[in-house]
Amino acid sequence: MNTDLNEFSFGLDSLVIFRGLLKNETVKALVRLLTECSGEDTGEKIKAYSEFVYQLYKKSENLTDFMLELVLEDENSYIIRHAEKKHVDSLMTECALNELKVIQKVAYLTPEQICSEIDYHGFLPRWKNSATDFVAEYQKRIDNINYCGYGLYSKYNMFIIKNSKVTPVRYPDEIQLSDLIGYKRERDAVINNTLALLDGKPAQNVLLYGDAGTGKSSTVKAIVNKYSSKGLRLIEVTKEQLRDIPHIIDSISKNPLKFILFIDDLSFSSDDDCFGALKATLEGSVSARADNIAIYATSNRRHLVKESFSDRDGDDVHRNDTIQELISLSARFGLKVNFSKPDKNSYFEIVKALAEKNNINLEENQLSVQSEAFALKNGGRSARTAKQFVNQLINDRRN
Repeated sequence: MNTDLNEFSFGLDSLVIFRGLLKNETVKALVRLLTECSGEDTGEKIKAYSEFVYQLYKKSENLTDFMLELVLEDENSYIIRHAEKKHVDSLMTECALNELKVIQKVAYLTPEQICSEIDYHGFLPRWKNSATDFVAEYQKRIDNINYCGYGLYSKYNMFIIKNSKVTPVRYPDEIQLSDLIGYKRERDAVINNTLALLDGKPAQNVLLYGDAGTGKSSTVKAIVNKYSSKGLRLIEVTKEQLRDIPHIIDSISKNPLKFILFIDDLSFSSDDDCFGALKATLEGSVSARADNIAIYATSNRRHLVKESFSDRDGDDVHRNDTIQELISLSARFGLKVNFSKPDKNSYFEIVKALAEKNNINLEENQLSVQSEAFALKNGGRSARTAKQFVNQLINDRRN
């Protein structure tokens, strides 16, 4: 085995700060390949070579780019200390810089260097390399950590809770603000609150309430897509996961990014056990609020609680207090934005805008009559109904 390959193998074994990279399947395959190159078994060398390229090709055909991405996404003690603005000792900085140089050398490893150690004249697949300064790129990440983040939050913008853990949404809704028509005043209120959050100013918890299909959820997702490059991330929480919120907040409260905890289609029954969990969070318990987090919820109900007449006529001695307790949850949201069902004129304005955007040339009166008929058949006027109508026109045109 040549000296360079020995150094690559020993260099990877000596990683401390970036030791987590050794858990990656492609890096594991590379370590095995380097180990096999020191032996005499040509068959095992070919197997190790092929396994490595197989793993690499699943992610990239460029080894340098792949290794750089791993480094930039790695969640390690060095990057976390920078993110939390803690003191970083010079010993740790020296270690990190040395390891980045080691990883860069490995990332420059060429197929020719490996193939020279394999006594085989058949075809072996190749990979690419590129000239990249790992130290400089990593410093850029540190300098822009408020916008880029680290770990999973550097790669993904939207997350869900799965098995009590924050899990990335690999294929999120890519809706953009430009895709949403109407409700500008309502949408601007949510955008301005989000910009305050991004600017480090006091931001309100937001309740977007109103009729179904008016674009409440789409507004939140589009805002995250718009400002993800500014450091905005979304974590969606279901009603059943509300008790996990304090744990989630603890895990991200020192993160340099800004987070929206998103609760979609929220409503409670009067005896719902989850009611208290959200109330405690909104009121601000010991661990319930951080400056980099805001809660955004959507609901078809302004007061969030499904209240029955029995709640009003029950045998509770203090039933007025009980009623106020049930309907006051929404008051704990500092910003409440009403997305009401559009009237006929507003509905048609949305239809017209969507039709123009999709290059549908239909006489205005005809468009009005057809869109109104479609709304009557499909649950009434809404932004969602307008979009469904225009989608039908698009499909009819294709046919």
